Amino acid sequence: MRFAHTNIVSTDWKKLTEFYVKTFNCKIVPPIRSQAGKWLDKGTGLKNAKLEGAHLLLPGYGEYGPTLEIYQYKNIENQQWIPPNKRGFGHIAFEVENVEVTLKNLMNNGGVKSGEITKKKVGAVGEITFVYARDPEGNLIELQSWKYIPNKNPR
Repeated sequence: MRFAHTNIVSTDWKKLTEFYVKTFNCKIVPPIRSQAGKWLDKGTGLKNAKLEGAHLLLPGYGEYGPTLEIYQYKNIENQQWIPPNKRGFGHIAFEVENVEVTLKNLMNNGGVKSGEITKKKVGAVGEITFVYARDPEGNLIELQSWKYIPNKNPR
């Protein structure tokens, strides 16, 4: 068993894909998806499901690593931005070399800051620097950087 992908439903999959490519060096995994049919209706539980989008290879895992799947359905139900403490899937996280630099890059690419950059020692693991931000469609992203204590890893 292995982790495969995380999906984001987007109102503009091309624009959101460009954001993740520019901000986090994700790479598009061909082919671009354009899917519809009874098989999709059956699997999703939707009627007349139709979607377009792409899989993005996440950084740090090689060519067969997990992907971020960004899809845009023909019929989308909008929702308010979800706060960090809402039950269910909360955010995706990227471990980065420099939180401040990555946050600036994220904001230059259309994202927004959601919290303040914070540092905290975590027991015998090390020190984390992190901040929450949002992509251009409001999805939560955690940017984190660790100074590890040798032979310890928080995951």
